[in-house]
Amino acid sequence: MLKSKQITSNMVRLHKAMADAGVASRREAEELIREGLVTVNGKVITDLGTQVDPEHCHIKVRGKLIQSQQKKVYLALNKPAGYVTTLKDPQNRPTIMEFTRGIKARVFPVGRLDYNSEGLIILTNDGELANEIMHPSHHMPKTYLVKLKGKPAPSKLEKLQRGIRLIEGPTAPALIRKVRSLPANTFLEITIHEGRKRQIRRMFEKIGHSVLKLKRIRIGPVYLGDLPLGKFRRLDPSEIKLLKTWGVKEKN
Repeated sequence: MLKSKQITSNMVRLHKAMADAGVASRREAEELIREGLVTVNGKVITDLGTQVDPEHCHIKVRGKLIQSQQKKVYLALNKPAGYVTTLKDPQNRPTIMEFTRGIKARVFPVGRLDYNSEGLIILTNDGELANEIMHPSHHMPKTYLVKLKGKPAPSKLEKLQRGIRLIEGPTAPALIRKVRSLPANTFLEITIHEGRKRQIRRMFEKIGHSVLKLKRIRIGPVYLGDLPLGKFRRLDPSEIKLLKTWGVKEKN
């Protein structure tokens, strides 16, 4: 059963069905559809508005049939620098998926952490949760430990705390806490809830200080803690529940 406009009780958008099956996040699923890599009942689908019945439609991604029901897996990984947070990389750089080889489920990274950064990244096959974490309206806080070159003046840090203009527009206010100061470097904690590309590095470049090291230590209720580099742990039920209800909490 496949319809583009009519919606029945079991019908959902194709990208949502893919996300629910753990194929990719909704955003990544949309890209797969646009690229013509998804078929439904043998027909290539490129219309993002297509509605499907996940229980009765045969949905294939790159020729592989997806399963509508799959046990949900939630992981926290400590990403080392020198890895990309994608399933595959066109430049053949190593990806963080190398660290999940012991996991039978096909998980995908939620959001991004740039090649030269390290720290917390969440991986899951729960597309709904991925959307909750990444959706801008849910204001999911992300905290980073930053090593800066030099010593930024308090007035410069205040600009970041108020919000600073980048090329695509102003940033939301950031929370900043000084950790320690050395003769040539400053260590700060910064919390933001946006997810622009290389955002923190660009924010500090804007006030004249380059980031020498960047490590994410928190995503919402999930903390990196003492998790070793290149290792993962499963999220506990309380963390999963808090992630799923974060958007509701913010609205209230």
